[in-house]
Amino acid sequence: MSKVILTVDDSASVRQMVGFTLRDAGYEVIEAVDGQDALAKVDNQELNMVITDLNMPNLDGIGLIRALRALASCKFIPIIMLTTESQSEKKLEGKAAGATGWIVKPFKPEQLIAVVKKVLG
Repeated sequence: MSKVILTVDDSASVRQMVGFTLRDAGYEVIEAVDGQDALAKVDNQELNMVITDLNMPNLDGIGLIRALRALASCKFIPIIMLTTESQSEKKLEGKAAGATGWIVKPFKPEQLIAVVKKVLG
């Protein structure tokens, strides 16, 4: 059974590129448009990983990570931030919230797959 990855980004083009890259590598992808949408889709869904943007309407990436970490089913799954933000204080805030890793946009598809494979083992 393929691993399921939830991708969360308010940009349709980013969701499309991330989704295509992951599906091409054999992963199952669920897409969400923001943190609120992601939380609605997490319900009763077996996830192996979450890749989320930081700056989104309704619920940003940090808020989403905190909410996911509060759920028993998401306490230990890897969560990667995929964002244009690269300041160390943002990274520290992400890490404090429970982010596993950080990828700065724009990204190369092979870079994303390498991180996913490394984290998922």
